[in-house]
Amino acid sequence: WLAFQVSISLVSLPRPHGKSFAHRSELKQAKRIVVKLGSAVVTRGDECGLALGRLASIVEQVAMLQNQGREMMIVTSGAVAFGKQRLRHEILLSQSVRQALHSGQNQLKDMSVPVLEARACAAAGQSGLMALYEAMFTQYSICTAQILVTNLDFHDEQKRRNLNSTLHELLRMNIVPIINTNDAVVPPPVPNSDLQGVNVISIKDNDSLAARLAVEMKVDLLIALSDVQGLYDSPPGTDDAKLIDIFYPGDQQSITYGTKSRVGIGGMEAKVKAALWALQGGTSVIIANGTDPKVTGHVITDIVEGKKVGTFFSEVKPAGPTVEQQTEMARHAGRTLASLLPEQRAEIICCLAELLIEKKEEILNANKKDMELATTLGRLSQPLINRLSLSTAKLNSLAIGLRQLAVSSRNSVGRVLRRTRVANNLELEQITVPIGVLLVIFESRPDCLPQVSALAIASGNALLLKGGKEASNTNKILHQLTQEALSIHGVADAIQLVSTREEVEDLCRLDKMIDLIIPRGSSQLVREIQRAAKGIPVLGHSEGICHVYIDSDASIDKALDIVKDSKCDYPAACNAMETLLIHRDLLRTPVFDQIIDMLRTEQVKIHAGPRFASYLTFSPSEVKSLRTEYGDLECCIEVVDSMQEAVDHIHKYGSSHTDVIVTENEETAEQFLQQVDSACVFWNSSSRFADGYRFGLGAEVGISTARIHARGPVGLEGLLTTKWVLRGEGHTVADFSEQGSMKYLHENIPVPQGSFN
Repeated sequence: WLAFQVSISLVSLPRPHGKSFAHRSELKQAKRIVVKLGSAVVTRGDECGLALGRLASIVEQVAMLQNQGREMMIVTSGAVAFGKQRLRHEILLSQSVRQALHSGQNQLKDMSVPVLEARACAAAGQSGLMALYEAMFTQYSICTAQILVTNLDFHDEQKRRNLNSTLHELLRMNIVPIINTNDAVVPPPVPNSDLQGVNVISIKDNDSLAARLAVEMKVDLLIALSDVQGLYDSPPGTDDAKLIDIFYPGDQQSITYGTKSRVGIGGMEAKVKAALWALQGGTSVIIANGTDPKVTGHVITDIVEGKKVGTFFSEVKPAGPTVEQQTEMARHAGRTLASLLPEQRAEIICCLAELLIEKKEEILNANKKDMELATTLGRLSQPLINRLSLSTAKLNSLAIGLRQLAVSSRNSVGRVLRRTRVANNLELEQITVPIGVLLVIFESRPDCLPQVSALAIASGNALLLKGGKEASNTNKILHQLTQEALSIHGVADAIQLVSTREEVEDLCRLDKMIDLIIPRGSSQLVREIQRAAKGIPVLGHSEGICHVYIDSDASIDKALDIVKDSKCDYPAACNAMETLLIHRDLLRTPVFDQIIDMLRTEQVKIHAGPRFASYLTFSPSEVKSLRTEYGDLECCIEVVDSMQEAVDHIHKYGSSHTDVIVTENEETAEQFLQQVDSACVFWNSSSRFADGYRFGLGAEVGISTARIHARGPVGLEGLLTTKWVLRGEGHTVADFSEQGSMKYLHENIPVPQGSFN
C-alpha cells in the first residue's frame, strides 16, 4: 500500500471522462487503461499452448505502468489454447501405456488425438492461465484477480452494477483485473446487428468485451494487441496496402478487410467496429501489433508515451494533411520540379532571394515574436537564442548566397558525368539525378529554411522540413515565401513544412517514404536522429570539436587573428574552435602570453588540459573531457610536443569536422594537411571558413563527417546521386557470349563540359 501511495503521484489526476484524446501526445495523460490481448498474441504458432516469452514481456510493461500509478486492466484470450495443450497431454497419457513406452517418437507424434471441443478446452485452461498471470505479476509485487463474464453480466442491470462495483474495488486496492469471456458456458457466436449505439453491444469476442468494458468503466485508453501492425486500407500483404496512422469515424468505406487471424473468432472488421463503439463512448483506442519480436518488449509503453505505433482512433481530424500525405504531395511535386529546365529552377531560387529582401519586415517581425517568447520562457541557452535571431544583415547574406546558388544550379540535374561505348550502337551514360525526398530536421536556426529549400530546388529534390517550435512564427513566414516562389512554375507542394505534432522519432520511421535525413542542430539532436533512423541514411555530424594547432614556427600576428576569429566570431557555430593546441616550445613566450591575454579580453573561459595544467602553478579549471563541444565563449587549451602529437590528439579527441594548423613551415603544414583525417583541414586560416557559402557553394544543408557520399560542407553536389542510361538497338547479353556475334568495346566517349542528358 505504501508503494502504491508513492507511485500514484507520478500520474496526473484522472481527466473528466466523456471525450477521447484528440492526439497521440495526450495519451501520456491516460490514467485508466485496458490492454486487450488477442488470441494470436497470447497463443503459440501451433495454436496449442501459450507464447510465454511474449506474455512475460507484456506483463512487465503492464506492471511498469501499474507501478506508475495507472489503473491497468487486461482482457485476455488464451484459455482455450492453454486447455487444448493440457487436454491433449492427458489424452496421450491415457492411451495404451505399452504404445507410449515402446513406440518411437515419430509414432507418438502421429497418435490420433480427437478434435477437442472449445468449451471443454476453456474449462480446462482457465485456472492454468490465471495461475500463470498471477505468477508473472507476483514478480513485480502486483496482485491480480480473475473475472469471467458473459453477455448477461452486461445486459442484466443488477449484474452489470455488481461487475462495475467489483472492478472499481479491485482498482482501488491496486489490483490488476484479468478479464475473459466465460468460454466454458457461452454459446457459439452468431451474426447480429449490434454496435448500433452506445448502450448496445453483444459480447461475442474479446474485442467487443474490451470495448464494452472500456465504456462501462470510463476507461481513458484501450490498447488492442493483434498480429498485424494496425489497420490497413486493404488486407495486409497485398500490393499497395498502407498502414493507417489515424482512423476517423466515417472512414470505414475506404477500408477493404481481409480474413481474420489464424486463431480467435474476431477479425479486423470486428476490431474496428468495437474500437469505434468504444471511441463513441469516450475511450481512445489503438490497434497495434503484439507479436512482432522487434517491438513486443515496448509496444504498450511506447503507445502510452505517445509514439507513433499502430492505428490511433480519433474523433478529431487535423486541419491540414498528415505527414504521410505531405510526403506523398512533396514526392509527386518533386518529380515535376526535377523535370523543369535548369533555368526554371534557377528562376525559382532568384524569386525566393528577392522575396527575402522584399518581405524582410514581415520576416523580422515574426522572428521578434519568437525571440520574445524564447526569452520569456527561458528554455533556450544563449547559444540557441543567438542561432534563433535574424537580422537585416543575415537576410541580405542569405539572398546573396541564394543568387550564387541559382547560377550554379544550371549545371546540376541531368549532367552527364561519363559516356561509354559498350559496343557498336550500344552507349551508356552516367547522369546526375535527385536523391528523392529529403527530411531536414533543424532547431533554432530559421535561416536554415531558405538555404535548404534553395538547395532542394536546385537539385530537384522534394523536401520535408521539421523546425523547432521555438522558431515556429519565423519558419511559417519563410515557408510561405518559399511556396510562393515555387508556385511560379506550379510546384508549390515540393517543399512541405511539418507543423503537426509529429515526434522526430516517428518521422525517422518513414523509411518507405523518405530517402535521406539531414539533421541541423545540437550534437544531441543529431545523435538522437542517428539512433532513431530505421533504414534511412543520415547525413551530418554529431559534434563539431574543431582544433587550432599553433606550431613552434607560427606567426604571432596570424596566430592571434586565427584563434580570435575561430573562437569568438560565432562561438555557437559547429565550425568554431573548441580546443587550442599549443606547441610546448611556445609556453612562457610572448606568443603564448599574447594569445592568453587576447582570450581573456574576449571573455573566453579557459579550461586547462591535463598536460597544460601540469605546467601551471595556478591553472584554470581543468577540463572534464578533451572531447567537449562548448558552443559558447569557452575553450580548452592543451600542450603538445610536436605536429605529429597534435595530429594524434586530433584523431583521438576530435570529431573529424574542421582542424587548423598555424605555421610558417610549409613542410610541416603539408604533413598536417595530408595526415589529419577530417572533412576540412586548413593552413593559416580560420576554422570558420568551413561553410558552404564561404566555399562558393551558395548554401549548404550542413557539414558531413561521414566517410561515404558527401563530406564537409554539403551543397548542391551532395544532394545529387546518379543513374545509368543505356541506349541500344535490340542488344541481348547472348549476343556477347562465345557463340555470339558481338564483342564488348568499352570505349570512353569524351563528354563536353556542360553536357546534359
